[in-house]
Order: sequence, then C-alpha cells, then structure tokens
Amino acid sequence: MPAIRSILIVLFALILFPVMAAEDNAGSPITTQSDTSGVIKPRLWAVVSGGSVLVAGTMGGLYYAWYKDHPLTSFHFHDDLHDWLQMDKAGHLVSSYYIGLLGYESLRWAGVDNTTATWLGGTFGTVYLATIEILDGFSAGWGASLSDVAANTLGSAMFVSQQLLWNEQRVLLKYSYWPTKFADYRPDVLGSNHLERMFKDYNGITVWLSVNPHSFGANQFPKWLNLSVGYGATGMTGGSENISGYHNGIYIPEYERTRRYFLSFDIDLTRIETRNSSLGLLLKAFGFIRIPFPAIELDANKKFRFHPLYL
Repeated sequence: MPAIRSILIVLFALILFPVMAAEDNAGSPITTQSDTSGVIKPRLWAVVSGGSVLVAGTMGGLYYAWYKDHPLTSFHFHDDLHDWLQMDKAGHLVSSYYIGLLGYESLRWAGVDNTTATWLGGTFGTVYLATIEILDGFSAGWGASLSDVAANTLGSAMFVSQQLLWNEQRVLLKYSYWPTKFADYRPDVLGSNHLERMFKDYNGITVWLSVNPHSFGANQFPKWLNLSVGYGATGMTGGSENISGYHNGIYIPEYERTRRYFLSFDIDLTRIETRNSSLGLLLKAFGFIRIPFPAIELDANKKFRFHPLYL
C-alpha cells in the first residue's frame, strides 16, 4: 500500500480529530497522564462514535480515491519491499505510531486505565492499517504487502513498548519535507501540486528518530531539546527503478538513487510547558513535525554535507 494513504489518514486524524487529553494536561510530554478514577462514559461514547465516524469516513474516501477504478480479484500479495528505497515503509512506521498515539490519548481522556489504553489504543494503528492491506489484497491495482504489515507493527511496538516501560514517549518519530525537482518530471506519481508532493514525493521527505536526552537523565539538555537521526532518499523517479528518457512527453534525465542519513537537533513540542489548553492542544497536534535545525548529512556514497538549516 502506498504510504501516502496511511500518512494522509494519520495527519487528518491528528489535526482534525482532537488529541483530547491536552484539555486536561496541556503542555506536558506526550502520554504522561495520571490515572483517573474510572471510565467516563460520555467521553468513552464520544471516542467510540468519533473514531467510528473517522474510520468510516477515511475508508469511504480511500475507496473513491484508490479502489473504485480497479476491479476486484482474488486475495493476493505484492512484494514492494524494495520500492522507493524503503521510504514508503518509513511512512507506514510513522503513521502506525501516531495512530496508536491518537488511540491511546483518546482512551485515556475517556478514563480508561493506562495499561488497557496502551494495548487497545497503542495497537490501533496496526489493526486499522491491516484492514487497508486486506482491501489492497483484493484489488487488482494493488496487493497486500507483508513489509507494510511489518512496518505498521513496528510503529505500534515503538509506541506500546515506551508507554509500558516509561509511561511516556522518550523517542519520537518525526516528519519533514522540502520540495524537489523530481516531482516536475512525474507529477502523476510524485504529485501535481504542493500538497500532494508533501506526501507523494519521497525525494523530499525525511523521517526522523527524535530522542529526548533529558528524559534519559542528561539534565544539561533542556527538557524540550531532542537529538534526531534522519533518513531520506533522493534521485528517485520510479518505485523499484528509475525512468529515464521521454515519458508522457517529458524528458527525464538519469539520476542515481541515493540514500541519505542525517544528524541534527529537534524540538519536542509536547514538552513545552504552557497553561493554555488551546496552545497545548495545538502543540500536541503538530508534534509529529520536525523543527528545522542545522544538520550533518552522510549519503550512501560516503559524502558529507553540512546544512545550515535543514527542513
């Protein structure tokens, strides 16, 4: 399954479906709420009904956007592990992690105890995205992907394990994007406008592992300052291999497909203290975005670069 679909789902959920715990715990780190005295039924009903609407809406939108023009077939698999230098797998990882975060926060807001909310909410990303893999498996245009399932499971495991071990998320997954020239060559695949390219153009996407040193005892670091390691790729005009020469009337030069690795800093927006509940909600909702900082890059050709400001 192209990661764009799962990324769109999680961004829609994070921005438009409230991370409701922020109302009661504004400005504290992600997932450090204290236990409540019991389930609050009206809130739980709101979570269940709101989640059902979200799932039904996204499923309906996916059908009309991706499946309706492709005939149904017998269930089958498609091996896309090597497509896009695994950037789409990184997208699945991030999506599953944040859908799990959303599920956890929603259940905690409804008074569900920490352990139950961790397992039920934290694994929702894997469960939900698995249903999309099933749809892919019956679509002639796609095919279920075991590597997608593995990436989804790893994303959920990253959330659940930290929550059970530390009762907070000390290592976050982050997303950043900067436009590239490659989408101009294949707008049908890499995006025809800026919004589409933010999710489709894997050449411009970087996925970050953002670690909070203060939470591991490095008190010399501010509570909100993270160290981050990034992964990206460039030179890709096709999934498994590049297209060169004239394609759809556009001449595409030959490019080398290259992996990129980064070392930089980041800001954990969820650890910025505020007494304003609306601001706390906003910080949590956009906590998946990596804040621009200077960065050191090492690519697969062992070339170092220094970026004064890397987005």
